[in-house]
Amino acid sequence: MTKRRRKQRHSHSFLSVIVSIIVLAGAWYFTGGTPSSLNDLVQQATNMVTPKTTNDTTTGDLAKLTYQSGKPAFIYVNHNKAKLNPQKWQTNHVVYSVLDHFNRTSTGNLAYLESRNLASDSNRVRQYVEPTGWHQKFVDGQPIINRGHLIAYSISKGINQNGQYNPADTSGDQNNPKNLFTQTAFSNQRIQTIFEQKIRDALRDGKRVIFFAKPEFRDHELMARGIHLEAISTDKSLNFNVYLYNVQPNVSFDYATGRSTIDRNMHVPDP
Repeated sequence: MTKRRRKQRHSHSFLSVIVSIIVLAGAWYFTGGTPSSLNDLVQQATNMVTPKTTNDTTTGDLAKLTYQSGKPAFIYVNHNKAKLNPQKWQTNHVVYSVLDHFNRTSTGNLAYLESRNLASDSNRVRQYVEPTGWHQKFVDGQPIINRGHLIAYSISKGINQNGQYNPADTSGDQNNPKNLFTQTAFSNQRIQTIFEQKIRDALRDGKRVIFFAKPEFRDHELMARGIHLEAISTDKSLNFNVYLYNVQPNVSFDYATGRSTIDRNMHVPDP
């Protein structure tokens, strides 16, 4: 992701705050509000467009969170600090967890990465695995779901499906049922890529990175409510802990099955 695009996103968020404050301040003025109530309105406007922090770090807690239309599409967990131990990095490999009895990637995968894992797009092949809850639909001419990777193709070069590094393998992870889940196009392409780029940048700088990715399923549902991402470099210069809601603008999902309906009242702001 380019610096220009990141600046555009920050500008968009700032503009959203300003517009919200103007609208709410107008309502405050015409209703004869007090200074203290104006301060409350300013805080309310800021909260509307700023990801909040939660200390919920267990599977059950995160899966219980329900996305509200118009809210940020991701939240910070544990004050955006990973709970991974950077001293655990010993060898370059990935721990791919076995699928649960619903064939879901509900346990999560843990990757120990270095610069040699950066993959080129030239070796990508057609994806054919259909994770649980896979029901593709096109809205406004665009697909609403993707095959979401827990450990991205772009940072898994040379890692085979057993999680071991093989220098003869020049591709990243592909069509691995243990590394895929049904993810909305918005969550995958607009949100998760932000954090994957942080990892790629760290690897290009020669850092060693531990990365944990875990789709969060509620009870027996087949489509994840979101995905929990944590990463830390051994020098701790990279450190994040976030939860991404598995949501799509203009679409509502039945997470029990993965089926969807068009919902023009579902608004998901750009980050």
